[in-house]
Amino acid sequence: MGHDVSADEAIWDDACALDLKHVFHSWQAQADRHPVEVTGGHGAWLQYADGREMLDFTSQQVNVNIGYQHPKVVEGIAKQAALLCTIGPDYANLARGRAASLVVRRAPEGFNKVFFTNAGADANENAIRAARLFTGRDKILSSYRSYHGNTGAAISATGDWRRKPNDYARGHVHFFTPYLYRSEFSATTQNEECERALAHLEHVIQFEGPDTIAAILLESVPGTAGIITPPKDYFKGVREITKKYGILMITDEVMTGFGRTGFWLALDDYGYTPDIISFAKGCNSGYVPAGGVMLSDPIAHYFDGVVFPGGLTYSGHPLAMGAIVAAQEAMEEEHIVDNAYNVGHDILGPKLSALSETHPKIGEVRGKGVFWAVEMVADRASREPLDGATMKQIVAEGAKLGLVLGVHDNRIHVTPPCVITLDEASDGVERLDKALTAAGC
Repeated sequence: MGHDVSADEAIWDDACALDLKHVFHSWQAQADRHPVEVTGGHGAWLQYADGREMLDFTSQQVNVNIGYQHPKVVEGIAKQAALLCTIGPDYANLARGRAASLVVRRAPEGFNKVFFTNAGADANENAIRAARLFTGRDKILSSYRSYHGNTGAAISATGDWRRKPNDYARGHVHFFTPYLYRSEFSATTQNEECERALAHLEHVIQFEGPDTIAAILLESVPGTAGIITPPKDYFKGVREITKKYGILMITDEVMTGFGRTGFWLALDDYGYTPDIISFAKGCNSGYVPAGGVMLSDPIAHYFDGVVFPGGLTYSGHPLAMGAIVAAQEAMEEEHIVDNAYNVGHDILGPKLSALSETHPKIGEVRGKGVFWAVEMVADRASREPLDGATMKQIVAEGAKLGLVLGVHDNRIHVTPPCVITLDEASDGVERLDKALTAAGC
C-alpha cells in the first residue's frame, strides 16, 4: 500500500520545495505560503539558508526565551536521550520530578503539583477541566482580547477571530478587560479603566449567575491580542471578585511565564495568587514541546480521592523534562530573567517610545521586559489601525535590514529572546527605525 513519490528525489535536499509539496500549515491559506529555510541559530540570531544572519525580534512563537542553541539545554537533552529517551507518564522519572520541582518553585506559596502537557493549548484545556471538576460548575469566563490555544475548550475561551470557526465547546462567556488606548468604558485614566473594567466583570458574573461559573481565565498580559499591560491593581480586583462569588481564577502564563516580562512569572508583578496557573513556551524555550498546569494545594488534593479524567501519552516526556531542568537551571545561574527586565527597562522601553517622536504612524508603545507592542495607526487623532499592506511592508523592510519582525493586525510585537544583550536590543531598535522610515511610517 502507498503511492509513488519518487519525484521527491529531485527535491530531497530542498527544504522549501518539500514544505510546499507536503506540509500543511496552520493559520493560513496554503497557496499563500512563502517558506523561508532556517539552518541554525545562536542566542538572539537566526541563520538563514541563503547565508543571512538575522536578529530575531520575535522569539519565533514568543517562546525561545533562552535563545537558540543554548549549550546547557542542548547538553541536558543529550544526556537524557543517552539515559532514557521515553517512558510513559505512569512511571516515576527523575527528570520529570526535578522539572516539576523547578517549575513550582516559581509559583506562589501553596502550589506543589504539576500536570505536564505538550503545549500551552492543552495546558489551558486541562486547567479548565480541573476547574470544572473541582467546582461542579460549567461556565468559563474569559476576555474578548485573548488567545488561549487551539484545542476544543481553549479555542472557545479565546476571544479573537480564530474562535468563531472553531466554537464548538460549551459554557464559554466573554467580557472586556482593560485596554485604555481603545477603552470600552469611556475611561481617560488607568484608574478609571481599571475600576470600570472590574465593575463590568462583576455585572457579567451577576447576570450569568455566579453558581454557574467555574472559573475566570485570564492571561497575565494578553499577548497575541496586543501585549496589553493591565493596570497595576486589576488582578487584585479580579481576585477579590472571584473570592466573593466562590469562583476559581486561572492565570494563563503560557506566553508570559519564565522571564518574558522580566519576572519569573508575570503575575509576580501584580501581587495576587490564583488557583491554577497554566504554562508552556518559556519553561524550556520549545527545545522539546512541553507545557503544564500548576495546581494549588486545595485543587490538587481534591483529586487525591477523585480520578482526574485527563491524560496524555507524552505527559512529562523525559526529553522535554530534561530540557526544562537544563533551561531552568541555566536561567537562574545566568540571571537571564534579570537580563530581560534590564533590556526592557534600559533599552526597549525608552528607545521604542522615542520612535514615536519621529514616526507619526506610531499610536502607542507598551510592554515590559522583552514583551512590547508598537501599535501602528493611520492617524493618531482617530486611532484608525494602519492597513495590512503597510504592516507587511514594515516586515519586509525589516528583513532587508537583517531584522525578523512579527506583526499582529496593526501591531508590531517586539519580543526578542530573554538573552538578547543591551547592545543587540539597541541595534534592533535602530533597524526597526530604518524599516519604519522605508515603509513611510
